[in-house]
Amino acid sequence: MTMFHRNTVALCAGFVALASSNAHAATITSAPFGATQQGQPVVQYTLSNARGVSVSCMTYGGIVTRIDVPDRRGRRADVVLGFASLTDYERYNGNIHFGSLIGRYANRIAQGRFTIDGHTYQLPINDPPNTLHGGPHGFDEKVWTVVRTFQNAAGAGVQLRYVSPDNENGFPGALTVDVTYTLTDDNEVRIDYRAKTDKPTVVNLTNHSYFNLAGEGSGSVEDQLIMIAASSYTPMRADSIPTGETASVEGTPLDLRALTPIGARLRSSFPQLRYARGYDQNYKLNKSGQRDGEPSFAARAYDPSSGRVLDVYTTQPGLQFYTANGLDGSVTGASGSAYRQTDGFALEAEHFPDSPNRPSFPSTELRPGDEYHEITVWKFSVR
Repeated sequence: MTMFHRNTVALCAGFVALASSNAHAATITSAPFGATQQGQPVVQYTLSNARGVSVSCMTYGGIVTRIDVPDRRGRRADVVLGFASLTDYERYNGNIHFGSLIGRYANRIAQGRFTIDGHTYQLPINDPPNTLHGGPHGFDEKVWTVVRTFQNAAGAGVQLRYVSPDNENGFPGALTVDVTYTLTDDNEVRIDYRAKTDKPTVVNLTNHSYFNLAGEGSGSVEDQLIMIAASSYTPMRADSIPTGETASVEGTPLDLRALTPIGARLRSSFPQLRYARGYDQNYKLNKSGQRDGEPSFAARAYDPSSGRVLDVYTTQPGLQFYTANGLDGSVTGASGSAYRQTDGFALEAEHFPDSPNRPSFPSTELRPGDEYHEITVWKFSVR
């Protein structure tokens, strides 16, 4: 599919597919990945194509455990942070969210409180004084059901389902969530999010993968380049809750409309960066020219050392750019390296934080009879 936003055409020169266009259809395999502390078996699925790209995800948390991508010389490396065992995911990932499916509500809700149809709902507080990523023991700590696996002309994929009961973590309505991961022969990882409810509720789903295009465990991403197709962002208070305003990125360290080294402005005294101890901002994506229901260009990341490129497309209105500010060396990743700040970055395509309390933001309400459907695509190439 052709999804390049017209503003990015000039940046495409020098970026090439990872291999010949004569690749065979993508395939899928599965293997056990242990059992949870409660004894629930967990399975890992690996989607692979003939161009050397593969993506693995597991039924625990719908977590993307690894993505292997060749560099400009054909050498493959895992480009997402993660753990070697299910035990470590259970022990640490509730706070870190490596590769996780996030729900019911990605990002923050102020004071864990919102109102629908005159009724106020109180959520548990897990990021005082707010609720973060759906509260404690969110979707990323649940064992999802495999609805189907498939191999067809579009690629190979797996569809996962979780049914969140009414009042789970304080959210109203029984919510049925389906997330489908698809790997195509065009080196695209497509994520389809769908949800239905039996009561009015709020929904905001995303994937929280941390990328390092030089390879997992290779160190800081500060020399890697980032571009975000956003002319504005939602300023936040010191507690990371939006003020409700939208501000221009012009003249600020948040202006990433051209490829910029991630570390170039990371230590700026700009208040927004000080609040978060790095980048952890919601960008309002430029959506001009987007066709209804089709993902549009949101961001590009590029690692000059390996040549790997990641382009992000999405139907979502916002993108949270996060430089792993919470990593402090206390956890060890899959390769045995201690993870520290800037050892990865996240590009969380989602709705805006605290939207249920901000009428001017795009709505996150979902009502019976309606379907939530959002798409995010990660497209890999080399330069």
